[in-house]
Amino acid sequence: MARNKEEQIAATLAKAMAILCVRNTKLEDLHAGLVPVTRTGDYSDVFVVGADGARIPWDRVSRFNDDEMRDLMRQVVNRLYTFQRCFEEPGFQDAMKLWLGSTRHWDEPVLDESLAGHRR
Repeated sequence: MARNKEEQIAATLAKAMAILCVRNTKLEDLHAGLVPVTRTGDYSDVFVVGADGARIPWDRVSRFNDDEMRDLMRQVVNRLYTFQRCFEEPGFQDAMKLWLGSTRHWDEPVLDESLAGHRR
């Protein structure tokens, strides 16, 4: 089903905010690094061994600590704020258009029912 103009604008803005305000943040640093090998495909065969010798299943390992989460959230909030404050500036619009080119193969966004307040 084709999106109406309002939905197209919302989808474009969502992608712009994602690439400018979330993707290119400290999240990239947290994403960097080695990815463990899994033979099962679901990582149930991967464990992290703590300094105390405890084996932690991969799906139970926290990937980053509270300080990293706080730093990430501060940066995302600051970027969302900057996005909203600078959105109408021509230079910002030009930069946004350049970054949007890298999102052209992304999936189209869909409404998150739980955030929208709808019940299933």
